[in-house]
Amino acid sequence: MDLTLTDEQTALRDLARDFIDAEVVPYAAAWDRAEAVDRSIVDKLAKVGFLGLTIPESYGGSGGDHLAYCLMMEELGRGDTAVRGIVSVSLGLVGKTILSFGTEEQKQRWLPRLCSGESLACFGLTEPDTGSDAASLATRAVRDGDDWLISGSKMFITNGTWADLALIFARSGEPGPRGITAFLVPTDAPGFAHREIKGKLGLRGQSTGELLLDAVRVPDSARLAEVGKGFRVAMAALDKGRMSVAAGCVGLARAALEASVKYAGERTQFGRPIAGFQLVQEMLSDMAVSTDAARLLVWRVADLVDRGQPFSTEASMAKLYASENSVNAANLAIQVFGGYGYLDEYPVAKYLRDARVLTLYEGTTQVQKLLIGRALTGINAFS
Repeated sequence: MDLTLTDEQTALRDLARDFIDAEVVPYAAAWDRAEAVDRSIVDKLAKVGFLGLTIPESYGGSGGDHLAYCLMMEELGRGDTAVRGIVSVSLGLVGKTILSFGTEEQKQRWLPRLCSGESLACFGLTEPDTGSDAASLATRAVRDGDDWLISGSKMFITNGTWADLALIFARSGEPGPRGITAFLVPTDAPGFAHREIKGKLGLRGQSTGELLLDAVRVPDSARLAEVGKGFRVAMAALDKGRMSVAAGCVGLARAALEASVKYAGERTQFGRPIAGFQLVQEMLSDMAVSTDAARLLVWRVADLVDRGQPFSTEASMAKLYASENSVNAANLAIQVFGGYGYLDEYPVAKYLRDARVLTLYEGTTQVQKLLIGRALTGINAFS
């Protein structure tokens, strides 16, 4: 694996850093307090090409490889995990999935709109009673002539109240993973409704919703991939999604480290900056080493994806390590800040609240360990 960034990747990283410093960092705390990110950020993300990264220009995207994508995601995670989620879901979970599994008509219809920010997408897999056991989902799709009628509900859906398009996974046949089919469902279809979820511990500014579908009619042309192949579509999307989440985790941990280093150099106790105390330096060095290690795990996944090699287990490793590290780094940052770290006047309390969910969605820490264990032993511990 070549760890040298190309000129294009370096330029993209610098662009993302400047964008985040100008358009996200100054507003992140206010969005968190208001429990609402300013929706104008979607147009701004689109204008700099972030909503189309890795999508070919022929479909309205901005091209680029997956290492460049991870560099962008790290910067977005550094600025505000809520904003990173907008891109990670609309582009990462939905846009890339349409590119991989969609018909030419579906690609031409949806990808230019998603890349331009004209439309935003959400990923409808999790349900009120179905989280880690995604193969047991209850939303149903019933064939009705040339159409499908979809009924059910989805829970904790990022972009759920903003999205114009929902990638919905529904049971079209037998119990278990072989009976699931994926559909591209416009959210303005009759019978489609959403409810915003408020009062979250973290990601407070992010649009998170419950989706409600009551006999939503879609044509068979809205079906993504073959009947009964929806679970495979979902798992393929989540493999790349875990890379994206992990990259964002690196950004959050880096933000916690940078804030801690700055504060430790400014805060004085016992007549000198606290950065001069050995145990403070220990915390800073622990944060730095583990964050660099997490970044290298992410870059390994991106390298495998770009070379067309298997990457599922490596994505689980990156997501597991980077998400747990983001929680630890944010927690250590609060320790460095002391009592001030407990106030929202400083950013580190928000880092901890935002980091906590990163060990849960797109596969919990425990699920990642089972996936890694299955790859190592050949034995499935899920059943």
